[in-house]
Order: sequence, then structure tokens, then C-alpha cells
Amino acid sequence: MDAMLLANLSARVGPEDTLWVVGDFAFGPRAKDKKWLANLFARLPGKERHLVVGNHDGEATQSLPWTSVSHMAEVADGNGAPAVLNHYPMITWHRARRGALHLFGHVHNQWMGSRNAINVGTDVWGYVPITIRDIAQRARTLPKNKHWLDVERGVEL
Repeated sequence: MDAMLLANLSARVGPEDTLWVVGDFAFGPRAKDKKWLANLFARLPGKERHLVVGNHDGEATQSLPWTSVSHMAEVADGNGAPAVLNHYPMITWHRARRGALHLFGHVHNQWMGSRNAINVGTDVWGYVPITIRDIAQRARTLPKNKHWLDVERGVEL
């Protein structure tokens, strides 16, 4: 599985690209093996590699030489489209009322997300890396968040 994921990453992430891992970089007994983790990390493509911490990202994973390690991050694509990254799905987030997308993982294929909160887990994207543009396209096909008006009254999606 690791070899396939690395091959897919290398096929789509260039040497000048920025890679965001939205949690759970490694899982299982090997996730505590610092040598194995360092070897895996060294094979990641991209100029910058960022980790948004997931529930399986222990001290060994977090101590790798990431460009950044955080529990939440705000990014924008080349066109300035904002996104808030958190390993866990959230009901609302910064700039949600202004069209910021929320990108999450954690739930695997249990929930694809909604029009403004999209599951970016590799298992729901064919195990290939995706761009914010890919995510925005899928978002338009997803249903409205049925709890949106519970927390963001007066702001339609």
C-alpha cells in the first residue's frame, strides 16, 4: 500500500508543489518506528510538506521535518480560494460564511461531506493526491450541509 501511495504522489506532486497531509500519515506498529517513518517521509514529493495532525499521528510522526505541523490550517489555491484544513469534520469554520471550504479526513468512506465541507481522505479519492480545484468540483456535486442553518442562520449555501 505504501509503495502505491508514494507512486501516486510522485505522479501528481511536482518538485515545486506543496503537499498537505490532512492527518494519519502512518498507522499501526510501524507508525512508532522512527527509522521507518524517516524513510517514508524522505520519499514524499514536493517542495513543502505540511502535516495537519490526525488521531494516529503520534510524537514520532509529528517530529519528522515537516514544513509545518498544526491541528488546523488555512490555505488558498493559486486563485485565492480559501480552505480550512482539519483532520476532523467540523460544523462551521473560519470564513465559512465567505465561501471557505472545509477539508477533512478521519471518517474514511462513511461520509463524503457536503457542498462546503469535503472529505479529502485518500480512500474516497482513489488513493491519488488532489488539488483544491478537484475538491471544489466535487463539492458542487454534494448535498447541502443539513445542519448549516443550525449554526450559520441567514447564510445560504
